[in-house]
Amino acid sequence: KFKFHIFIILVLKYLDKMRCFRKRSTIPFLVALITFLLFINLYIEDGYVLEEDKRQLRETSMHPLNSERYVHTFKDMTNFSGTINVTYRYLAGTPLPRKKYLTIGLSSVKRKRGNYLLETIKSIFDQSSYEELKEIIVVVHLADFDLAWCESLVQEISRKFGHHIIAGRLLVIHAPEEYYPSLDGLKRNYNDPEDRVRFRSKQNVDYAFLLNFCTNLSDFYMMLEDDVRCSRNFLTALKKVVASREGSYWVMLEFSKLGYIGKLYHSRDLPRLAHFLLMFYQEMPCDWLLIHFRGLLAQKDAIRFKPSLFQHMGYYSSYKGAENKLKDDDFEEDSLDIPDNPPASLYTNINVFESYDAAKAYSSVDEYFWGKAPSTGDFYVIVFNKATKISKIKIITGTDDRQNDILHHGALEVGEKLVGTKKGRQCSTYITLGEFKNGNIEVHDVDHKIAFDIECVRIVVTASQKEWLIIRSISLWTTQGASQ
Repeated sequence: KFKFHIFIILVLKYLDKMRCFRKRSTIPFLVALITFLLFINLYIEDGYVLEEDKRQLRETSMHPLNSERYVHTFKDMTNFSGTINVTYRYLAGTPLPRKKYLTIGLSSVKRKRGNYLLETIKSIFDQSSYEELKEIIVVVHLADFDLAWCESLVQEISRKFGHHIIAGRLLVIHAPEEYYPSLDGLKRNYNDPEDRVRFRSKQNVDYAFLLNFCTNLSDFYMMLEDDVRCSRNFLTALKKVVASREGSYWVMLEFSKLGYIGKLYHSRDLPRLAHFLLMFYQEMPCDWLLIHFRGLLAQKDAIRFKPSLFQHMGYYSSYKGAENKLKDDDFEEDSLDIPDNPPASLYTNINVFESYDAAKAYSSVDEYFWGKAPSTGDFYVIVFNKATKISKIKIITGTDDRQNDILHHGALEVGEKLVGTKKGRQCSTYITLGEFKNGNIEVHDVDHKIAFDIECVRIVVTASQKEWLIIRSISLWTTQGASQ
């Protein structure tokens, strides 16, 4: 350790000398090298971060967390691929050997007012079909240091959900207090009171230990809070979304706009996320750290889907029992009607405004396509990766604050017989399904009206307009479903 720090000091002195030569190509390389060595030094002692190392790490990399300079260093660190050495107490259930599709993680502590954990667990199971239950495992981390409370609650959980525990669908665990880092004398960032800093710092460690435990249980991991209710068949809706993102890079998909609710990760990223939360546990709240984490792994923007699959139902916060009336107004109880837009390429000859490109209208994310005033014959076309049967198409143009930027005159067409052109693949024949009315169109039973498997969907402008055009959302439902 001593030699390592001497080496860092020598390199810093060398950097200082190099300033006078203004060798710009050398300095970024050495800064990146120092950051890499600091990251290696972080976990020399069994996964925990020494205070001096954390100070140096914050100075070199915490402030520019979004800097691309550190992305590859963080992504490639082998030290972050291993689990944290914690011996957990199994309070109820044991993991089954077969990997599931989804782990749902809940962390819970004793509240001064109200307790919603049992309702949350009930909602997860009640809103899932028998087939969906085969693909999920729920892990509850009772993270309070009051062991009597933990024992009392686990008995109640076992009484109400015993059959799910026996079936291997529900596990209750506890990480002993001796594995926690110090929760005294923490930095009071953002002028938070001392007890709030302690609360959120411990919460970061609670989640880190939960993530660490769940690493090898499934392909994907969903983070929920312990005061949530779920939409019906949320897993089926979630699988549709994951299938629609196949082939695209993502770190975190969001199925609620609130807190730590409905955040989906690849299970392979859990060790790095667990280490990350533990590394910066006293710096800021967990939801802020989650944003920095996805940024470090090169997902710059949030990918949030609507409608939301999860709703906050708690009335009292786990911090001091304070009132917390937050609700997600994008939540819908019935999630089966979520579209499953098949993978496709998108083309338009409409002049795109800034970065509001064609892909944003086809995504389930809360974004849209925005083009300058279109002319007669202009088009927006979706070319599927493979022909598919479509049951329903719904297209909405304009937004609440730009209600004139709609498609005033347009038609919806579907096509077949793909051919290669200079501008990419296009269908050679089209059939009109209908005309836009007040900027929108919705067509049901498409598979009954069209005899062929559809290869293209096209929006055609039938009359020029002075107003610009926003295509707010394009939603397609296939007869096979994205999970097939």
